[in-house]
Amino acid sequence: MSDKHKVCHGAICKCKFGNMTDKLKVLTQKKHYINDKDASSKLVACHVDLGNTFEKNTFGECKLQPLPGGRFKTCNQMLQQWTGQYEDVTYQINGGHPLLEDSIGICAIGGPCIEITHHGQTAEPTQQNIENADQEVLAVLLPFVDVKQNPVKYIPLEK
Repeated sequence: MSDKHKVCHGAICKCKFGNMTDKLKVLTQKKHYINDKDASSKLVACHVDLGNTFEKNTFGECKLQPLPGGRFKTCNQMLQQWTGQYEDVTYQINGGHPLLEDSIGICAIGGPCIEITHHGQTAEPTQQNIENADQEVLAVLLPFVDVKQNPVKYIPLEK
């Protein structure tokens, strides 16, 4: 677990039989957040997030459903189950175990074919991170800034 990221709302997923990605939505709980200092947008995804739990609910054309003329039917994502979740943690609110970046979704048509290509977490430095940073490392990373005379300040981006 220590070298795997937990998955959160907005994670990018793909089906090995589709030609598009889709973003995961967390619909089973509104309490447990990760990687979000304001606790407002990065809900933890769990193995009980099933069914229509993606933004578009499609991965494009499904190569397992051919049509005449070399085309394919549009994927109607049918997520039945997740495997590879973190079993050591259970959220009481939904009985779910957090998904990990290598968890696999099982589709009614394609079987174990839905992969998580990006866990959804993003680096968001805070002022405390800047204050704790090694000044020599900052000098290497920011060679044109005199960090002793002009301390680096964290300026949050507008959302």
